[in-house]
Amino acid sequence: MPFNLDPVLLSRIQFAFTISFHIIFPSFTIGLASWLAVLELRWLQTGKTVYAEVYRMWVKIFAVTFGMGVVSGVVMSFEFGTNWSVFSDRAGNVLGPLLGYEVLTAFFLEASFLGVMLFGWNRVSRRLHFTATVIVALGTLVSAFWILSANSWMQTPQGFRAAENGILFPTNWLQVIFNPSFPYRFAHMVTAAYLTTAFFAGGVGAFYLRRGKHTSQARIMLGMAMIMAVFVAPAQLLLGDAHGLNTFQHQPTKVAAIEGLWETGRGVPLVLFGWPSQNEEMNKYAVEIPRLSSLILTHDLNGEVKGLKAWPKDARPPVLFVFWPFRIMVGMGLLMSLTGLTALILFLRKRLFEARWFHSWCTALAPAGFIAVISGWMVTEVGRQPYIIQGVMRSADALSPVRSSSVTMSLAAFVLTYGVVFGAGSYYIAKLIRKGPEAETHTYGEHGLKKPPIITELASESGEKHV
Repeated sequence: MPFNLDPVLLSRIQFAFTISFHIIFPSFTIGLASWLAVLELRWLQTGKTVYAEVYRMWVKIFAVTFGMGVVSGVVMSFEFGTNWSVFSDRAGNVLGPLLGYEVLTAFFLEASFLGVMLFGWNRVSRRLHFTATVIVALGTLVSAFWILSANSWMQTPQGFRAAENGILFPTNWLQVIFNPSFPYRFAHMVTAAYLTTAFFAGGVGAFYLRRGKHTSQARIMLGMAMIMAVFVAPAQLLLGDAHGLNTFQHQPTKVAAIEGLWETGRGVPLVLFGWPSQNEEMNKYAVEIPRLSSLILTHDLNGEVKGLKAWPKDARPPVLFVFWPFRIMVGMGLLMSLTGLTALILFLRKRLFEARWFHSWCTALAPAGFIAVISGWMVTEVGRQPYIIQGVMRSADALSPVRSSSVTMSLAAFVLTYGVVFGAGSYYIAKLIRKGPEAETHTYGEHGLKKPPIITELASESGEKHV
């Protein structure tokens, strides 16, 4: 699609920019919160301080990431009014309550116990602190539930009626919330969040092992990450396949763009690589596997799959920006699964924590989850175009009466501001990682800190019994 000063395109680029930044943080905090709960549980079960040391390090990173996620999410809420006011006006009766439920049930829940989680260490009992961590982790999942329900409804809308003036009204909330694509997208996204956290934490642990630093804590990071890689990465491929079949049923145009298929036919090939040309309606330099696309999508070697030419040109998404992100996402998933298999072999050979080449590989693969998540969201959102609500409202009809110059200036301001704010946040996270976990020197009693370290040392020096 040639770039021009079209306010619709500029507004889409602006929202794409802000949501690409935003999705990085929830996809990390969802998995990180659950992992922190597991770390604290292991500490309580075993009494090994190494789990507490890893927890204390990563909870600081969680705090920074959570804050940046909240800030970037608020910006998108304003964009609904500034750039997409017509969309907000017409779909607000359906989407407004869903987003409101996310704030009431998830954000307030997280915010209420986040303070205990971050600042209650050594100030409240172990059980209360662990409960706060679990509740924050639960809150991230509840937040994902409502956000993905709202976004999935835009992909596969149901349970509503349209008035004569174009305003949408809900008629069945269960159908709105549990729309056809929601269960698949929720499972796929949460699993992606867990893998994102696992590979980032595992990459940090592998980095420490390569440097010979924090080896006890690094073993925990890498070992727990590879457990996820062994079991969850292959499961994600299966969930992705189920999600793809659901998309094929409800959004066949998106699937045609994903597959790079132009002609309707039976026994259609799988295009591994190529360069889709929107104008020429063909793939250049295509590498294909015969009949495989039909087998994957219909479970029949001769199954029929519709090509993009089955729809008018103005009803097709920009194929190039769907075709390649999908392959990047799948490629990352395959690399994760391969990493899990390799880790299992090394573990059985008792070489998992000694194989430096594998540690280098895991360090390089630390951002793989983020790359996969951003690529997946590009497929989801761009593949729905030209609709903002699939089959109901086009993006061009949802735009506010804004000028191109206004959108351009606000986009430039976003790029500059995000670069400064999130650059500083990323720098601080990198600083925490370089510093690494600190030794856990505090001793807990049933209701909090039993004795501060300095008192313990003085008591020891004076001949008193060491706590």
